[in-house]
Amino acid sequence: MEEQNNNGQLQIELKEEVAQGTYANLAIITHSSSEFILDFIRVMPGVPKAGVQSRVIVAPEHAKRLLRALEDNIAKYERVFGPIRISDESPIAPLTSVKGEA
Repeated sequence: MEEQNNNGQLQIELKEEVAQGTYANLAIITHSSSEFILDFIRVMPGVPKAGVQSRVIVAPEHAKRLLRALEDNIAKYERVFGPIRISDESPIAPLTSVKGEA
């Protein structure tokens, strides 16, 4: 449980092994009526199997807050560094050939 300081602010601990981060170049998002599941995956060229690096499960309300936070941060980034270009402006087609293992 995290402690709150005298100002009522939550103090968040970032452990060194988590602070290093994990690289992922693919995210697969699924959902049910009560949660969103975000799987972050690292796909390597020429390797037929890709491993889930991290799974984050959030409530629908938190998923929407995450969406808004990403939109806000992308807008701030683009104001400073210019537009983020992606190779294809059309939506990414669902990955029908992806097979997961639990």
